[in-house]
Amino acid sequence: MASDRELAIFEAAIKLGALYHQFVGTPVSRMSAASIEAAIEKAVILQPYVEEITVRLDRARMTENIYGYSELAGLMFDVEIVTRVGFAYCRARLAPHDGYPLMSIVE
Repeated sequence: MASDRELAIFEAAIKLGALYHQFVGTPVSRMSAASIEAAIEKAVILQPYVEEITVRLDRARMTENIYGYSELAGLMFDVEIVTRVGFAYCRARLAPHDGYPLMSIVE
């Protein structure tokens, strides 16, 4: 059986992976970015074991197409999540690292 620590890490990883794949491709503009950040936070915080989540989108990477919007790409995400299982916590992050949207355990 997995420990609470292992389960907290697993839950953080699953949440970040699902968030990434669910929202990549979402239409976004610099004007709508704040509402999309809030919507992602409000959706993910509802899931089991999630204690905190902060989503920031890199507006500098948003280049408008001819219709006035961009599409969310992995390198636009800067996300930090805290999961808790029992008394074990995991703080994990999805953020650009060497040109790749890397998911990592912070603590």
